[in-house]
Amino acid sequence: MKVTTWNVNGIRAREAQLLEWVQKEQPDVLCLQEVKASPEDVPEALCNLEGYFCLWHGHKGYSGVGLHLRKAFFKRRPAFAHPPFDMETRIVTAEIQGVVLASIYVPNGKKDFPAKQRFLEAIDAWVTELHAQGKRLILCGDLNVARTEKDVHPRLRKPAEIGQTPEEQAMLEKILSHGLVDLGRKFDPDNDQLFTWWAPWRNMRERNMGWRLDYVLASEPLVQMAKSCVASREFGSSDHGPVTAVFDPDPIHVEGEVEQETEPPKVEEKAEAKPEEPKQLSLLDE
Repeated sequence: MKVTTWNVNGIRAREAQLLEWVQKEQPDVLCLQEVKASPEDVPEALCNLEGYFCLWHGHKGYSGVGLHLRKAFFKRRPAFAHPPFDMETRIVTAEIQGVVLASIYVPNGKKDFPAKQRFLEAIDAWVTELHAQGKRLILCGDLNVARTEKDVHPRLRKPAEIGQTPEEQAMLEKILSHGLVDLGRKFDPDNDQLFTWWAPWRNMRERNMGWRLDYVLASEPLVQMAKSCVASREFGSSDHGPVTAVFDPDPIHVEGEVEQETEPPKVEEKAEAKPEEPKQLSLLDE
């Protein structure tokens, strides 16, 4: 099973690149963040992405996530959901055979740090609860926290800056301590250039001067099936690069034939009421 997570920083701007990625890589699970579009505004070619069960969860111009599952692998449409702590269309989940998949976009926190704290604390409680129920998790997305000093380029390290403060790093470590493994670090533990976000100026991406903010986290029982986890700095024009993990053997097995859809609607779930538009976007949201 191949899992890709990517903060696209505007789905409409990345339409051609996302189609290129899907055609080339054919991920079984595709998690997107910062889509910046309500479901009805997602480009037609992506809205019902051929060969995928799709869920778009967003609103105009800010935040938003997507979760797309390849029909050839999952066979049946899963039940998509949003945990109670969802805010600003930041998380969508699907559960298949006791495995919970999630696309997550943690708030940046520069304009409302307490909201970011609450969101991370809610993820921690949610992970603990699901593991207590015997669920296995694959959590993907832009967590907007550089896990350690090593996850920020030396010239950009500022422990007082939101996104790399000891307090946030402690929150992320607490989440991981409840039975999750950071696959990026598992497969490349000593790499101090393993970045996934670069400021869009001064050729920061070309110079690989960035932060590691995008993760694939997996429950410990699934880790023995994980074979790789790589970040693709060279692909796309978003300020984030895709991160892809591969599991073998498949951590999910669903019996039965692919369910055929007839005349699929433009979106698979009605757009939800739009939350209040933020007054301004923070640096990383841009």
